[in-house]
Amino acid sequence: MTTYKPGTRVSEYLLEQCIGTGSFGEVWKARHHIWKDEHVAIKLPTEPQYVRYLQREGIVVHGLRHPNIVRVLGMDPFADTPYLVMELVDGPALRQVLDEHPQGLPVDVARVVLEGILRAIATAHANNVLHRDLKPGNVLLNLADKPLAGLEVDDVKVSDFGLGVAQPDKLREIVQSASIDRENTLVGTMAYMAPELRDGTRPADARSDLYSVGVILFELLTGQRPAGAELPSAVRRGVPALFDRLFTRMYARYESRFESAEKALAALNPPTAAPPVPPLPPQRPRAQSVEPPPPPVARGRRTCPHCHQPVAPGDQFCTHCGRQLVPHVRRCPSCGGYPGSEDRFCIFCGQRLPHPPGV
Repeated sequence: MTTYKPGTRVSEYLLEQCIGTGSFGEVWKARHHIWKDEHVAIKLPTEPQYVRYLQREGIVVHGLRHPNIVRVLGMDPFADTPYLVMELVDGPALRQVLDEHPQGLPVDVARVVLEGILRAIATAHANNVLHRDLKPGNVLLNLADKPLAGLEVDDVKVSDFGLGVAQPDKLREIVQSASIDRENTLVGTMAYMAPELRDGTRPADARSDLYSVGVILFELLTGQRPAGAELPSAVRRGVPALFDRLFTRMYARYESRFESAEKALAALNPPTAAPPVPPLPPQRPRAQSVEPPPPPVARGRRTCPHCHQPVAPGDQFCTHCGRQLVPHVRRCPSCGGYPGSEDRFCIFCGQRLPHPPGV
């Protein structure tokens, strides 16, 4: 039994179908009241205390633009019906997929899911945001009509940053202006929680999120959560040694864990040594020829200096690795959003923007 009903108007959207329920809220698929083909997901609280987490999630995730993080499109925690609007992911939660594969996922699929999760939290951590509740229920797979074997890294989406926090050295002004206190109380799901958080011996940090990823990795490969010192390969024959090594660097004592998600990604994708190139046989001298000039580089083409993937000319952040591309990030003075470097109007609130430098 749901609290809200299909056809209910929430902001610009009409509720169509409840796609998730929890102890404090519901998630609905909704369509725009004018543009019928525009669909979103809307989180709605069913308990007053959930409004606070709804507000926290909107503030923390705003600005985290990455293919592996569910994007926040809008929110109003003070409306008659408080709401958080997000992109709609056309597919199940990882929890549902694991329940359908009790022996674990194919190794290639598990690797794709792991890489997507690590990319998401690497971006969050680079922006000083912790998740604090990573678990299969908070990972969505954008499968649409694709089979599970066709899953790609960008189809893995991390959601539910409602328990996340902005670390004190960044975003403090935003958090305080929204009257959200940072919580040092025990939050999250116990089965995926790092031992130092359960014991209260350390505050949450990047390594505590990575511990949760280690539990998820074991479950991806075996269909069950880890117990004791067993490695994934001891439970499921044929698991490559690489995953055992990754697991032992995440599901470990605090001091033995990866220091960052970037280091875990580097271990997941180790550089491969190029095969030696045999020397060329001696060549007879021949008449000198004029080499044609190299083809011109396409105007406006850029590559990310960190991951070397192509990026658009106006991008301020890399859409592949999430790293900052410009010395000074341009932000909207009205809503704090991140417009393009050449935009004259904010794409989030519509306000006119100061001219970019040099325009």
